Amino acid sequence: MSKKTLIVIGNGMVGHHFLEQLVETPAAADFDIKVFGEEKLLAYDRVHLSEYFGGSTHADLAMGTADWYAENHIDLRLGEQVTGIDRANQTITTPMGDYAYDELVLATGSYPFVPPIKGNEHPHCLVYRTLEDLDSIRASADGVKTGVVVGGGLLGLEAANALKSLGLDAHVVEFAPRLMPVQLDSDGGALLKRKIEELGVQVHTEKATTEIVEGEEARLRMNFSDDTHLETDLIVFSAGIRPQDALARSSELAMGERGGIVINDQCTTSDPHIHAIGECALWSEKIFGLVAPGYTMARTLARC
Repeated sequence: MSKKTLIVIGNGMVGHHFLEQLVETPAAADFDIKVFGEEKLLAYDRVHLSEYFGGSTHADLAMGTADWYAENHIDLRLGEQVTGIDRANQTITTPMGDYAYDELVLATGSYPFVPPIKGNEHPHCLVYRTLEDLDSIRASADGVKTGVVVGGGLLGLEAANALKSLGLDAHVVEFAPRLMPVQLDSDGGALLKRKIEELGVQVHTEKATTEIVEGEEARLRMNFSDDTHLETDLIVFSAGIRPQDALARSSELAMGERGGIVINDQCTTSDPHIHAIGECALWSEKIFGLVAPGYTMARTLARC
C-alpha cells in the first residue's frame, strides 16, 4: 500500500517536537514526511537564545541533527519558504515548485510585534526572535554604549540581559505601571523591578514612546508622551508576538477575530486535512505564547 504524504510547515521548537513524538508512534510508518523551514538553520532552542551571546553556537542550541531527520526518513527542506496553500487540490507552493499533501501541519509560530511608533524603521531598531536577529543586535552593539529594550515581559527582560552581556548600559522601557504586568501584581512588579535594577539594568515604567529620532549623544532618541526622553544607540522591540497565520488566512481557513488559526481539541482546523500547533494556533479563543502549551499540542496531534 502506498504511503500518504504528511507535510509540516515550520521547523521551530513545536514543529520539531511534533516530529519527535510522531516517529515514536506506529502511524509514522504510514507517511512520507516532508518538512519546510523558512530559516536556513535546523530547529533550535529559542528559550535560551541569550546564551548565544555567551558563546553558545547554533549547534549548541539545536534540537536535533540532520542525521536524525535522515535516519527517520524525513525530507527536511530548510530555507524553502511556503508561499501558498491550495486546499482544493491539496498542494502547497514554494519557490521550488508545488508539493501534494494528504495531511498538512501548520507550525508556523509567531512574529514579533513592533509598535507603530514613528521612526521604528531605523536600521538600529531591531527585534529579538531568531539567531539572525541576534547577529544583527551583536553587530549594532559593536563599539557603542547604550541599548534599550521596549517591553518588560519575560522575553524583554531576557533581551535586556543579553544587551548587558554585550557590554552595553541596558534599559527596559515598559508602557504598563510594572514589569511583567500580565503575570504580576503591583507588589510583585515592584520586587522584580528592584531585582532587575540590582543586576544593572535600568527600568522605566509607564513610558509611552511617541517617536524615535536622531540623538545628540547617541544614535537615537526616544521621545515619551510625558515630555521626557531617553537616548540610546540601539532599540530592541520585545513588545509581544502575533501569530504567523498569513498562509492560513490566504487559504481561507477559519481565523480568530484578532488572528490565530482556529483549532479543535485534536488540533485540527476548519479543514479536516489541515492541522495547526503552537503559537500560530487559536484554541478555546486563546493564543499561547509559551513553549509548554505548544508541546502539548504537538503531543496531542501526534497521537491522533
